[in-house]
Amino acid sequence: MPDPVRTKLTLIAATAVAFTGGVLLASGLNLTPGGHAAAFLQEAPSRSDVKPVADLSDAFISIAESVTPAVVSIDTEREPRRGGGGDEDSQIPEEFRRMFPGIRPDQNAPQESRGSGFIISPDGYILTNNHVVEGADKIDVVLQDNRHLHATVVGRDPLTDIAVIKVSASGLPTVRLGSSENARIGEWVLAIGNPLDLGTTVTSGIISAKGRGLGIIGQTSGSRWAIEDFIQTDAPINPGNSGGPLVNLRGEVVGVNSAIASRTGFYSGYGFAVPVDLARRISDDLIRYHEVRRPALGVQITEVTPEDAEVFRLERIQGVVAQDFTPSSPAERAGMRQGDVIVAVDGKPIQRVGQFQRVIAGYHPGDQVTLDVIRYGQRRQLKVTLIQAQTDSTRRVAQDDRPAAAPDAEGGKLGVAVGPLTADVARRLGYTTAGGLVVTDVQPYGPGARGGLQEGMRIVAVDGQAVNDVAAFRAAMARKRAGDIVSLQVQAGQQRSILNVRLPE
Repeated sequence: MPDPVRTKLTLIAATAVAFTGGVLLASGLNLTPGGHAAAFLQEAPSRSDVKPVADLSDAFISIAESVTPAVVSIDTEREPRRGGGGDEDSQIPEEFRRMFPGIRPDQNAPQESRGSGFIISPDGYILTNNHVVEGADKIDVVLQDNRHLHATVVGRDPLTDIAVIKVSASGLPTVRLGSSENARIGEWVLAIGNPLDLGTTVTSGIISAKGRGLGIIGQTSGSRWAIEDFIQTDAPINPGNSGGPLVNLRGEVVGVNSAIASRTGFYSGYGFAVPVDLARRISDDLIRYHEVRRPALGVQITEVTPEDAEVFRLERIQGVVAQDFTPSSPAERAGMRQGDVIVAVDGKPIQRVGQFQRVIAGYHPGDQVTLDVIRYGQRRQLKVTLIQAQTDSTRRVAQDDRPAAAPDAEGGKLGVAVGPLTADVARRLGYTTAGGLVVTDVQPYGPGARGGLQEGMRIVAVDGQAVNDVAAFRAAMARKRAGDIVSLQVQAGQQRSILNVRLPE
């Protein structure tokens, strides 16, 4: 596709942009310590000083003209759901449903909504959000030339909020996919979509942050495979923009507009987009297999806390902590151990869980990756061959399954109470064996609660030493002083983890 944008950008690359009640772009301004910025501001700008403003405006125009022909409106219709199952639309997170207005004159009428998408192939494949088309019985796509085409779902992935739909057409305009990995904070972006019933709309802003996790997808799905590593932007994103492209100044898509942080669902300064590198990987699988083939290490991970960094002797508070392993885990077979901190994948530094999940999602089952891990201060490398992830199963413990026991003095340092794990309690909590001790109560906002301790967790060891009964736990805690870190090996169901908790000063 011709690219009219590149010819507009040579001068802009060297342009300084500043906001002081408006946009002042100046060429040839030389500021040094003790310089004369104030004197400059008193002078009327020459015509040459404002030329970069026109160039930036021309770039926005070129991007809009280049990209908007490939941006579509997606109109969906859902038949009313009757019976005990309820309305499928109710399964969509409230934060997402606000992104496109539902028209519900009555409960017996079809439910209509609108979102956006963009064409990624001339033969009609369209990338959008999962929540735009989830549960839809009918999907119509409106092109910029006002053609209305019926669309079918190629595949959906609720765990990344990405979906691919297809229309029967050829020779369609397409977008150019860029790289979200190379996107930089402070970079200008345009959000393009079809908010409300206004038609195609373009708004501008900058990338405010990367690697944001909102908890929307994970909380809704209850799945540990959910990936939230959003790009944050201040480009206005309003209802109907969901599924539209977030575009950089080279006219390349860097994200898929997905959500806004607002109580009302309308723009209030924070918009979020799925990184296009992740969206491309997911859409490739959906088109090829009609499902996502997720690569897996077979390890459960958590964020690194300041206490983890101290216990595991890390140079920085970054990376992810290996907590437990699935059966036949390739990571465990490669030599990974509980408490190892993964700090790099194939040389790419790892900062947090969302980023780690996104990086691994960029591979395919069968690929081999090299992991840099820190094991109590010692750095080592492990080569792991990824497997295909299996379907999640989640476990929840009923409130009635709580064992009863009184708080004890030493457990009070953590703000928890512990009791013996009897055979009856073990059976009700889903443990295969009895013995040892279990958390029976957790003080809200106490150090244990902040560190991740929950009722029903089995305490296996304190500071690496096994504790088989309440007396052993009390003895281990008695050695701890205010401000110390307690390293607890715990178990919830069949999942084991290490929680490093700092005692109050």
